Amino acid sequence: MIIKNEIPILEYDDSSVEVITPNHDMEDLKLPEKCLFAFLGDVIHEYAKKNNADVAKELITVSHNIEIYVLHDEKEDICLVQSPIGAAAAAQVLDTLVSCGCKKIIATGSCGVLADIPENAFLVPTKALRAEGTSYHYLPATRFIELDEEPVKVIESCFKKHELPFVTCTTWTTDGFFRETKDMVKYRLEEGCSVVEMECSALAACARKRGASFGQFLFTADSLANVHDYDTRDFGTGSHEKALLLGLDVLIDWK
Repeated sequence: MIIKNEIPILEYDDSSVEVITPNHDMEDLKLPEKCLFAFLGDVIHEYAKKNNADVAKELITVSHNIEIYVLHDEKEDICLVQSPIGAAAAAQVLDTLVSCGCKKIIATGSCGVLADIPENAFLVPTKALRAEGTSYHYLPATRFIELDEEPVKVIESCFKKHELPFVTCTTWTTDGFFRETKDMVKYRLEEGCSVVEMECSALAACARKRGASFGQFLFTADSLANVHDYDTRDFGTGSHEKALLLGLDVLIDWK
């Protein structure tokens, strides 16, 4: 049944089948249960090559191709994928991965800070503000989405094991990088959001719709804490390799 609304993005179809399935043309592809879905640039490809990862599939898009790597750990295989930027593109890839077997997903990537938080600090979102459009195609409209408790606990446990400081947070997921206005930044901060990024709430909604478990950890990049003086800093590039290794370790610990 379609839940109708005057505003199209708030309309939701809760039962009928998709015309195009997420495993379209890949019905025979069987991926590992665990997947690291990472926003980390070339470090993904470098790590995959160095560790003799197989390319299980290459997703071909009009802008670029996305390699689905499979790493062979001593005890299990782990899927490693470089995600495209933005909720719609990222969720489309994640939907395909889940449909082909990935059921335990950890995402990692950078975020902008709204509060006074130093660069390259690690945060674990427990809740995401749904200010993007994609999540509304996967779940009925709500203001926030709570992230799954189990992967959050596994992430926190792994960070504690490595004695790595972190804080939990509420993140603001937005489609509009250039529409993070001064007043909106203040408003989001007032309602409890300390960081901003572009995918978390959509990925969480996609995974939940498809019956997968999803968790994410972030590292801080640019700063919007002073709305009169935007600071790009170094976009958190110093944390890329560390985040990759941490993400894989979280998945290994996730039983």
